[in-house]
Amino acid sequence: MAIQAHLKRWGLLLILGVFLGSCAPQAQSPQEQETSQTEAQFTIVTTFLPITAFTKAVAGDRATVEQLLPPNLDPHDFQARPEEVRLLGTARVLVKNGLGFETFLEPLIKNAANPDLKIIDTSAGVTPIADTKADHDHAHEDHDHSHSQSHGEFNPHIWLDPQRAVQQVKNIRDGLIAVDPEGAAIYEKNSAAFIQKLEALDALAREKLTAFAGKTFVVYHDVAPYFAERYNLKAIYLVGIPSVNPSPADVQRVMQAVQQSDLKTLLTEPGQEQVFESLAQDLGAKVSVFDPLERAPSAADLSPAYFLSKMEQNILNLAEAFGGQRQAHRFLDSFVVLEVAWIPL
Repeated sequence: MAIQAHLKRWGLLLILGVFLGSCAPQAQSPQEQETSQTEAQFTIVTTFLPITAFTKAVAGDRATVEQLLPPNLDPHDFQARPEEVRLLGTARVLVKNGLGFETFLEPLIKNAANPDLKIIDTSAGVTPIADTKADHDHAHEDHDHSHSQSHGEFNPHIWLDPQRAVQQVKNIRDGLIAVDPEGAAIYEKNSAAFIQKLEALDALAREKLTAFAGKTFVVYHDVAPYFAERYNLKAIYLVGIPSVNPSPADVQRVMQAVQQSDLKTLLTEPGQEQVFESLAQDLGAKVSVFDPLERAPSAADLSPAYFLSKMEQNILNLAEAFGGQRQAHRFLDSFVVLEVAWIPL
């Protein structure tokens, strides 16, 4: 009888142990732990291509990143729709370039009525360059009123300088850590990896452009002062912002600069090839591309990889425009630069 009592007792304990074990939390595998730590926790809204690329690089899978603007729309032409207001109304974070670039944001934020929205200004701590558009307008008083538009007090195109872009990435990292402290390790790891790639871009630019220090190049609109300053170059532009047409005074100013500097290549941007082709014909020059990276062909191109590859092409195109030899260049083990054919004259 004692033996039977013991067997019954141990049997009950065994059944109870199985039951409790089935209810207890199961230990996660390393893969499951990583997934739970990195799965999307909240929505981040970004404004346009470089800010989206930087934010995706930092956030990884920890958050859902949605761009406010359609990918292929010039930010200067953006007009908000109800869906953008709704997107901001449900987002936890908004990441912007700053320096007056996103003039459309203030009324959008007001209409979204989202008091919990955290705004990250990626230009914080970045040394700005004064916008020179106003100086050109004063020098050419025959411009019509619409042509005198500019971004504001400072030129906003900081993302085209790899070193200033590093500061933008750090601002995004710190802003996301403030919102989501539990993801700090992820944001720090991701930002460090992307900063290494930006530093590699900077090294490539120094390698390819140091020999041309002091030289002048021409771009379509006023996108290159930070890039030019970083690499001891001079940049001239045809128009202040791409949404206006060049005046006769603008064309004359650029033609004089090209002739004085004996430039053989003009650097246009996607969507403005026709304007520079005509000008290049008059000057006997070639046309290449310096992409300001304000928009992308498709949503699939709103990525860190697209930004890095296009910046590399900008550097190599400029080096070739100055007289360097075009060479295939492998970038960061991840990207191979495609040869960019000259646009036929």
